[in-house]
Amino acid sequence: HPETWYTIHRHKQEQRLYFPHFWSDCFNLVNVVWVVIKFHVAKHPDRVFVTFENETFSYRDADRRSNKIAQALKRHGGLKEGDTVALFCSWATNLRSFSAAKSLLHCFNCCGAKVVITTPGELGDAVSNVLPSLKELSVTVFVLTKQWNTPGMKTLVDKIEEAPDEPIPLSARSKATFHSPALYIYTSGTTGLPKPAVFNQGRLVSAMMLLSSNGVKQEDVVYINLPLYHATAFILGFIGCIDTGSSIILSRKFSASQFWNDCRKHNVTVIQYIGEVLRYLCNTPKVKAFAAFYILNSLQNHRVRLAVGSGVRAEVWKEFLNRFGNIKIQEFYEITEGNVCFINYAGKTGAIGREIFILKKLLYYAFIQYDTIKDEPVRDSNGFCIEARRGETGLLVCKITKFTPFTGYARNSHQTEKKKLYNVFQKGDVYFNTGDLLKVDKDNFIYFQDCVGDTFRWKGENVSTTEVSDILTMLDFIAEANVYGVEIKGHEGRIGMAAVILKEKQQFDGTQMFNHVASYLPAYSRPRFLRIQDSLDITGTFKQMKAKLVQEGFNSAVIQDPLYFLDENKKSYVPMTQEINNLIMSGNIKL
Repeated sequence: HPETWYTIHRHKQEQRLYFPHFWSDCFNLVNVVWVVIKFHVAKHPDRVFVTFENETFSYRDADRRSNKIAQALKRHGGLKEGDTVALFCSWATNLRSFSAAKSLLHCFNCCGAKVVITTPGELGDAVSNVLPSLKELSVTVFVLTKQWNTPGMKTLVDKIEEAPDEPIPLSARSKATFHSPALYIYTSGTTGLPKPAVFNQGRLVSAMMLLSSNGVKQEDVVYINLPLYHATAFILGFIGCIDTGSSIILSRKFSASQFWNDCRKHNVTVIQYIGEVLRYLCNTPKVKAFAAFYILNSLQNHRVRLAVGSGVRAEVWKEFLNRFGNIKIQEFYEITEGNVCFINYAGKTGAIGREIFILKKLLYYAFIQYDTIKDEPVRDSNGFCIEARRGETGLLVCKITKFTPFTGYARNSHQTEKKKLYNVFQKGDVYFNTGDLLKVDKDNFIYFQDCVGDTFRWKGENVSTTEVSDILTMLDFIAEANVYGVEIKGHEGRIGMAAVILKEKQQFDGTQMFNHVASYLPAYSRPRFLRIQDSLDITGTFKQMKAKLVQEGFNSAVIQDPLYFLDENKKSYVPMTQEINNLIMSGNIKL
């Protein structure tokens, strides 16, 4: 009927005008439900699971190897259901001296490990340094080798080879539930020491399905070049591929120059990233050649169709697509210990997700007004938080419920409580404080703005300002240190800077300070800029004030205090000059 047709047509036009993303919203919800329904154990034993350098393992190989390791640990490590195994195999290689021992023992104590597995070399030596303390805790230490001469540390490779490849019987883990701990992921914070976020079995299952919910299939080949201590690499990538049945190409480390060669060599179809990865790729030299040659040999000559990750800026997003072809970028937002997640399934450039009415009602999250000077939420006359207006930056919080739990940090009730906000919208309610500032635009797309508190991100890593400050004040000539991150045009996150006070009658020694931070801190957390002050600004509760310092950055035109720059070539902190500033801003100095 003409009148009926007109009414339907008008409604469709109104839907497109006022709800342009309606169908993509619906399809996303249906997709998530379908992923949950279809979740099953992979049935493709001979398919390639992992390729690492010159070795390839099928799913059957990996299963048998896992069974042998489990059998060896059960026989020689005395493990039983619920025990924790600590892996010290791929990170913290530049922890040294007392700082390393303190951090190492802290990590072991937090998770209550019964067994520690490490590798020969520097990491094995680091564990041997704290062996007496581990013995007091009745911790068994294994080294992934056939020969190791340190008394009190057992070899593991020989025991794995001798073990049977039958699976551990189900009765040995019959008490495990979705609420049982699956793993601990250590995340940096304001305490100066890592905090183990608890991932229970239910959270692990939901997180591992992120790849499949983004369209990754069994036929895909996924390239993982991030370190496996990253939750993105291990849970989303490695564990996620088990859910989808995909094949993994595992790289020892990220290399921008080798990245696309690896993708072509292994027919990679899906890549993972954190914001810095895409920027590094965009900064590689562009191909200069005749048009015909360029078409045949350009960087767009690959099979990558999807990039999944977080932390990419809008301008890097656009440049990446211009340089490397029609690749779908699937940006998402999630923090390790958090209880809320967003996915930019609509592909809006620069967004981390999209706000859906139904999802907001299910998750009970909100963006609340935040005072960055006082470093606390804004509250009304009744003491309740105030929701940020659309387009206004606000602190993301999510109500803690059975559906959106916050499992906290293992054996650290104090830090667990610090992540909770009470009486947010009504008396007695409890919300998880993400510590992230976000905003929602008029089309309901969500954008990341900044972090609050004492942690900032650089090189894709969280930097604890308290930890860096503690390391700096170990120097004989530094009395106090206020560490913070400052923005630099063209770079993701914030680079480290420190305002310090010298001890009375002491002189600043740039070379000594360089050697000190190089010995105690990984490269990403070393302050690249230094500001020497006569006194540090503090609040009435003796908290160091950072807002003004962050705003002034390293601009010598407005700062009268002495400024220094960490010069990698000279291996020293050298006086900051206008020439150095110009080289940094032009990108001629690599940071």
